[in-house]
Amino acid sequence: MVPTMPDQITVFLADDNLLVREGVRALVNREDDLEVVGVAADYDELVAGAVEAAPQVVVTDIRMPPSFQREGIEAAKEVRRHHPGTGIVVLSQYDDPEYAISLLSEGAAGYAYQLKDRIAEGDQLVQAIRTVATGGTALDPIIVDRLMQPVTNDSGLTPQDEELLRYIAEGRPMKAIAVARKTTPEAVSDDVERVFLHLAQEASTGGESALQRLRLLHQAIVDREEQGETLSRLLPGGIAEKLRREGQRIGESESVIVTVLMSDIRGYSGIAERTAPTALAAQLNEHRAAMNRAILGEEGTVMQFVGDAVMAVFGAPIPQSDHATRALAAATAMHDAQHLLNERWQSEGKDAFGLGIGLSTGEAAAALLGSEERLEYTLVGDTVNLSQRLQQWAEQGEIVLSEGTWAALPEPRPDAAAMEPALVKGRTTPVGGWKVAASAAPVVT
Repeated sequence: MVPTMPDQITVFLADDNLLVREGVRALVNREDDLEVVGVAADYDELVAGAVEAAPQVVVTDIRMPPSFQREGIEAAKEVRRHHPGTGIVVLSQYDDPEYAISLLSEGAAGYAYQLKDRIAEGDQLVQAIRTVATGGTALDPIIVDRLMQPVTNDSGLTPQDEELLRYIAEGRPMKAIAVARKTTPEAVSDDVERVFLHLAQEASTGGESALQRLRLLHQAIVDREEQGETLSRLLPGGIAEKLRREGQRIGESESVIVTVLMSDIRGYSGIAERTAPTALAAQLNEHRAAMNRAILGEEGTVMQFVGDAVMAVFGAPIPQSDHATRALAAATAMHDAQHLLNERWQSEGKDAFGLGIGLSTGEAAAALLGSEERLEYTLVGDTVNLSQRLQQWAEQGEIVLSEGTWAALPEPRPDAAAMEPALVKGRTTPVGGWKVAASAAPVVT
């Protein structure tokens, strides 16, 4: 792959129509800050090419070979599973809101839905690419109008009914609507059924397409509710399934034995000071995607990305008897992945990232905290705090293990040096640790 300029956004294009594909390529390549790094004509080519190229943005058609159904949307979601930070722009000739709902069913951040017959109007396409590259959302105004159309076209609805349909068009789950309307989810469900029945009766005199649109929208809402309300509850992987299976309540906690991983980029403030924001965002996107893959590769759960820091847990929400071993393997894989990124970045004249990682093993309390509108799966306790303190002891390319993590590792243990016990913030007694030999990651100067 040809190295890109620091401020450029890399784009991968997919469309089975050669003329459309080359036309979009020409539009994108006119912009100094955008560069096409690959193209595809079907589902398989899109997934394989985008996973390998790791672009910042994928621009794709909806219907492509082999079955001309929703290959573009499904491929985009598959790419995102490999590279979670990838922005997605769907170009479609269909203004049916059902497609937009399907695209946004797992969250709106970093997604855009644009109509093909309008991409030549102004700079709509390139602005959508720039928007999703930084995690934003861009819907063509016509799609927004279609989503809201049942509200504006039906004069027989009360203001309360129109408000309910507006909430539905915005993608709010039943429980969030209940909070806004100061009622119960069951009452909201009854109101939705009543309003949709009314609209269906009205649509029956206006053609099958109107009725089909309402059915698709209703089904999308039901599916979203059953899938854990992912538009408003950004829970780490595996937790929604655990909730459906075990029915844990908000505020209810459980005691778990886990290994917590904390990583941080050394010298990040200095890098941010001398790097253009768009270039830094691109590097962070690649860094986070690589860290995510390393953690998921050992079946860990990424709890959060905060700036340049990463927090992950092994042993929760799904118990793992070998959580300490998996956490150490993931930490090593994170250093290896960052080393590969740094080699490429330095050849492109970019700053390398030097990681420090801390691991802590012990008891923690896992809880769902928040409200019906927004939930967060959280780990609290000394084990979590200690992993943060140990991370601060790690030089770039190093991993510092707590005594608990060291004891939990099976023989043969890795080469490591025992650290002199020292006080850390929040502890009244000295804490010891083990420092694993520095990885092959280069020193950042």
